[in-house]
Amino acid sequence: MTDDHQILALVLFSAFVAATLAVTAWAGRRRHGSAEEFYAGGRLFSPMENGFAIAGDYMSAASFLGISGLIALFGYDGLLYSVGFLVAWLLVLFLVAELVRNCGRFTLADVVAARMRRRPVRIAAGVSSVTVSVLYLVAQMVGAGSLVALLLGGTSQLARTWTVVGVGALMVFYVICGGMRATTWIQIIKAVLLMGGAIALTVLVLLRFHGDLGTLLTTAAQRSGHGMDFLVPGLKYGGSWTAQLDFLSLGLALVLGTAGLPHILSRFYTVPTARAARRSVVWSIGLIGGFYLMTIVLGFGAAAVLGTDAVRSANPAGNTAVPLLALDLGGGAASTGGTILFAVVAAVAFATILAVVAGITLASSASVAHDLYGALRRGGRVASPERGAASREVAVARIAAVFVGAAAIALALLAQELNVAFLVGLAFAVAASANLPVLLYSLFWRRFTTRGAVWSVYGGLIPAIALVVLSPVVSGSPTALFPGADFRLFPLENPGLVSIPLGFALGWLGTVTSRQAPDAAARHAETEVRALTGAGAA
Repeated sequence: MTDDHQILALVLFSAFVAATLAVTAWAGRRRHGSAEEFYAGGRLFSPMENGFAIAGDYMSAASFLGISGLIALFGYDGLLYSVGFLVAWLLVLFLVAELVRNCGRFTLADVVAARMRRRPVRIAAGVSSVTVSVLYLVAQMVGAGSLVALLLGGTSQLARTWTVVGVGALMVFYVICGGMRATTWIQIIKAVLLMGGAIALTVLVLLRFHGDLGTLLTTAAQRSGHGMDFLVPGLKYGGSWTAQLDFLSLGLALVLGTAGLPHILSRFYTVPTARAARRSVVWSIGLIGGFYLMTIVLGFGAAAVLGTDAVRSANPAGNTAVPLLALDLGGGAASTGGTILFAVVAAVAFATILAVVAGITLASSASVAHDLYGALRRGGRVASPERGAASREVAVARIAAVFVGAAAIALALLAQELNVAFLVGLAFAVAASANLPVLLYSLFWRRFTTRGAVWSVYGGLIPAIALVVLSPVVSGSPTALFPGADFRLFPLENPGLVSIPLGFALGWLGTVTSRQAPDAAARHAETEVRALTGAGAA
């Protein structure tokens, strides 16, 4: 782009940042300092508003940038991410949404600790939630670095570094000043913008090929360098047995991980009733389903219009495929139309990142304050509703947001060359390994005990993290975090195939080898009635 066009792009790009800051300032003036206001926005959002916010929270940089990039690079195998992310919502709708809203208050630990000894369970669930949140944050911030570096006219390391730091500072500001109310409205605005941008680009791609999907796919295959193999399984996850097992591991993580994501679970507490939570999921499924269908068109469109080699040369992980596609569809790098369309898409993608990181940071800071602080300072008891106790907990949450942001920034600076969809896949694997087993056991298994809950969380979390560290993601390959080292012992890139069964198995083992508390049956009966009827729900 020329200097004038680059200035225009930066002006358009900065508009959303200014708008989000204004929303945060507005929400900050309306808050009254209670934990319910900070964590759940006062539970005042309608099902439609919350559905848009859930969609905004879920349709992350991994969806808009990463999945489209993977499809542009690997064709059919990249499409598997779209399918997995979408199918996962059926599990959320039928098994999780309503029951979690009835049993919990603000976090995952509320659901589990309702019938267990609170201190060990809250510590375990809090540690797991923060770990998953930080991994998810890293993916979003890597996407932000790639996007802004491209917007500034290059892919310099310095531009990426300062972008990651800037995004981290913004997300901390959103959480500290605006809480859940500001985060929710940012997510709603972002969902509307993202759907609008995706629809516009999808229409332009289809117009380029006169609405003929067959021509689109054939052209993508021809320009991919792989011929018709681009349109069949196996380009990324085929051939060797390790690649096929990696595909199975990824599929398990994507389908099972959504129900264990802390920032998704926390959204069910922002509506007044369990019925509203279920209707929120119905709204979000409609939005998310339409969006993921469009990412398929955008991914193959990038391969057909730009060519796979051009996508890879701009960013080896494919994270900039959609912005580059917008630039070409608008008329090219030297045209005003191309620059404007590129800037609009970049702004929408950046809005996606800011909204998601705000929601994740809020969920992780809530886990630190509501779960870890409560367990260590108050013996596992929930903060009393008095204003003083709630204010202290909210203050801890704001401080925690700063430390979570710093950890995410440090890790994102290490992982800048990895695909954001792949990074999110790792976060999903940890969520499915550590959070989902304990959540399902707590809701549906009458005999489940405190030891089973603690073993389930750590039995999924520790193996998942250890296997990632010992995998080709970290060392032993040219694309690893540390390409010069080789301590690879685990052959798969995604640990879900091993760590998810371990989480379930150790939850079962811990339960059958421990004694039930004398009042265990009564506690389970109380939890079951509350989960199914909503009696006593916050």
